[in-house]
Amino acid sequence: MNNVKSVFSIKDLENLSGIKAHTIRIWEKRYNVLEPMRTETNIRMYDLENLQKLLNITLLHNYGYKISKISELSSERIPELVNEIISEKSAKHHAISAFKMAMMNFDHSLFFTTYNKLLSEKSFREIFYEVFIPLIGEIGLLWQTNTITPAHEHFISYLIKQKILTFTEKVQILEPTKTDRVFVLYLPMNEIHELGLMYLNYEILSQGYKTIYLGESVPTDSLKDMKKHFDNITYICYMTVEPNQYEVNNYIKSLNEQILEKSSKLWLIGRMTENVEAKMITDKITTFSSIRELVEFI
Repeated sequence: MNNVKSVFSIKDLENLSGIKAHTIRIWEKRYNVLEPMRTETNIRMYDLENLQKLLNITLLHNYGYKISKISELSSERIPELVNEIISEKSAKHHAISAFKMAMMNFDHSLFFTTYNKLLSEKSFREIFYEVFIPLIGEIGLLWQTNTITPAHEHFISYLIKQKILTFTEKVQILEPTKTDRVFVLYLPMNEIHELGLMYLNYEILSQGYKTIYLGESVPTDSLKDMKKHFDNITYICYMTVEPNQYEVNNYIKSLNEQILEKSSKLWLIGRMTENVEAKMITDKITTFSSIRELVEFI
């Protein structure tokens, strides 16, 4: 447990809550809403209880409650009030906060409770677009700013993967109804960010197509083998961090030369597509800026 992050700086709180550190200091000094610990050099540090309280205060504040009024509430009353006022509008923000707390505490129970409540009110598709996609984006930023450790990211990612796979299995056992095209989904070498690709696999299966899911870190030679088994292949490559901005265009050029044939196509998605040069886009190669855009294009 020594590597589990359970003490946070005020900058960590800013990253997790979206409330500026300066504002947190004012709330703390004027209204005593948080109780920081102090290091020997008098630097503020906060525990998980403070983090959870701040996330709840943030939701109430966004809902229109004044900090002066929130500060008068007991520690027990704040989460009760949060549950009372959650509306359709704020439910997704509350769910994202709850999932972040589950991640910080490595709390399976909180994750499943939050997820099951969402699933009783929304479709899995709505949950993914409205909650999981924003959550994944926030997790990436939290990791980049060292607010969370890789352990936190892996923990929450695995739980989300479980949910995607549960729904994927339900549609994967059905016979494809559309046979004009086969989709091969993969991540390039050294790319491990798989959640978006997994969800795309679910969506494509849901539309009645056959998919071949290859997953992370797939070498180009393995893609060549697909041509021996299938015609009319659409390759979907999800590039979040790899290949990097300096290599991505050469990578696409290589794919065009080695795997694309008359009847095949290459669809590119992920952050690295921002670096794809216009000359790389042809009638066979298409880039997408979001999962939703790609799904609607199918």
